Amino acid sequence: MPSDRYLLTGLLVMLVVTLALRAAPFLLLGRLRSAPLLGHLATTMPTGVMLILTVYTLHDTTLATAVPAAAGLTTTVGLHLWRGSALLSVLAGTAVYMVALQLG
Repeated sequence: MPSDRYLLTGLLVMLVVTLALRAAPFLLLGRLRSAPLLGHLATTMPTGVMLILTVYTLHDTTLATAVPAAAGLTTTVGLHLWRGSALLSVLAGTAVYMVALQLG
């Protein structure tokens, strides 16, 4: 069985590494705010993530789920273009998809 000193040293190392990894983004954020790459990612990444999620969701769509998927997608896109709220559009699109799936 390991000694108490060995276990406490291991715990201390884990504590220091965990704190360092959690603090690093906040310490480096000040330097990165003016980086052009970060600005580019901030503007393009949300659209890219939504595109990837949409393609992933629809890639296994069969004829039986095509109508509910189209209804949910249309609701999501329409609400987002109309209101500009990602939360509202995703929640409403999901609800419409689920209801259409149960009815179909």
